[in-house]
Amino acid sequence: MTDDTPCISICEMDARSQLCKGCGRTLDEIARWGLMPGAERRAVMAELAQRMRDAGLPLPQSPLPP
Repeated sequence: MTDDTPCISICEMDARSQLCKGCGRTLDEIARWGLMPGAERRAVMAELAQRMRDAGLPLPQSPLPP
């Protein structure tokens, strides 16, 4: 994960939550990521750890923002 992307190369979608098991983004967010303004990216990144907790997904080894 970097400031530009939360991707940690664990690209597998969780069937129940529809979130990526590696980063917590939706398919739509992943597809639009390169087109998103920086403020929208930061807003999404700020939600990722809580999304994963809410979905019951383990947080990845590379920490997501709080």
